[in-house]
Order: sequence, then C-alpha cells, then structure tokens
Amino acid sequence: MRRRVLLVGLAIWSLTPLALLAVVSVAGGWRFPTLLGDDPGLAAWRSLGGGALGHATSTSLALGIGTGVGAAAVGLLAGRALARERGGPRTLGLIFAFLPVATPPLLLGIGLQFTFLRLGLGGTAAGVWLAHLVPAIGYTTLYFVAVFTSWDFGIERAARQLGATRRQTLVRVIAPLLRRPLAEAALLGFLVSWAQVPLTLLVGQGRVRSLTIEVLSLVQAGQDGLAAAGALVLLLPPLLLIALATWGVREAEVVVA
Repeated sequence: MRRRVLLVGLAIWSLTPLALLAVVSVAGGWRFPTLLGDDPGLAAWRSLGGGALGHATSTSLALGIGTGVGAAAVGLLAGRALARERGGPRTLGLIFAFLPVATPPLLLGIGLQFTFLRLGLGGTAAGVWLAHLVPAIGYTTLYFVAVFTSWDFGIERAARQLGATRRQTLVRVIAPLLRRPLAEAALLGFLVSWAQVPLTLLVGQGRVRSLTIEVLSLVQAGQDGLAAAGALVLLLPPLLLIALATWGVREAEVVVA
C-alpha cells in the first residue's frame, strides 16, 4: 500500500508541471480562473512548423544531429585508443575526457567564446556546433572507453589471420558489433547539444537561435503559449531516450533468458 501511494505521489509530482505546460500551450489569452482562456486552440503548436519557433526547432535538430554524429565518431576513436592504453597515458587521457564533462557549462562557454571570437567563429552555427562537440566528445569518449574495456580484440586478430583485410575486418566484423553502441553514443551527443543553453548563448551571441534560446526569449516576452509548446518539444528526445533504454533492457533480458 505504501509503495502504491509513493508511486502515485511521484507520478503526480512529475506529471503536474507537464500537464500545466500542456494546458498553457493550448490556452488562448489565459486568464485566471478560466482553464483554457478566452480563445483556446492549437495556434502555438502550428507555429512549430514555421516562424521563429519553427526555425529554432530546425536549428536545434541540425545542431543535435551534427553533434551526435561527430561526437560518436571522435569518441569511438578516442575511446578505443584509451581502452588499449595502460598506466599513466590512460589515466591522463581519461582526465582530459572527463574535464569538459565536469567543467560548469558557463565556465566552459566563456573560455570557448574567447577562443572562437579570435577564430572568427563567434555568432556562427559552425562555432556553436564545435562548442557543443567539446562536452559531447567527452561523454562519448568515456562511453566508448567502457565499451572497449570489455571488448574482445581477439575477434579482430582472428579475422586478420583468416585473411580479411583491414577494411573487411572493419566493415564485416567491427561495424556490426558496434552498431548499437554507435547509435547510443550518437543519441547521447544529440541530447548534450539539444539541451545546451550556456554554450549556445555565449558562443552563438544571440545570433544562433536554437529552441532552448527561443523558449527562454518567449518566456521573457510573456508569450506563454508558444514557450510552453516549445518546452514540451524539448522534452521529446529525453523521453525517446528513456523509451529506447527501456526497450534495450527488455531485449537484453529476453536474450539472456
């Protein structure tokens, strides 16, 4: 009984803010005590297909996908190299990988802002993408270190001894085994970029309008309906990650059973 009460309480605690956002996103001219305002509708949600909010969503998607792919590729190479090292070099490499993850985003953003301004990348989408890659690569490198620490490199050696070229070993042996880790690393990099505020704001200098930046601007401007719709869209990728992780765990349990 107590567990059920706690579960219900946790559900209410977690879902109430989301329910309020959903109500505000469809409320038109909301005024207390009316629930849906004077002119309820889906105007805020339709704006996601165009205008400033739609453009910001497209920008965030492009940055997230680019960051996910880039971070997965670099993290794979770095994590594999570190996993094969021993002693001081490996420890030093892990420290360098963990540093951008542990550094406060505001501090990291200020340092990158100075650097990118000198390189002429301040206020550009390319500069924001490179800034997002810094913490994202840290996460994916640590992820792939864990993957390759338990990796059986004997499979690769066996393939080479049986006559496979390096390319054949990569395409037919390594790539199929790394398909899922690469997808998970890309999704991790995407989420790091998708929720990024300080780096986007500082390096983008307000010119690169991602969805997070646009939602903050809408809140400050009092556009509650548009801000609520944008905030709910920001929630979709984390929910997808939870769903995929849950599915992956269930699939693993079925295979083990």
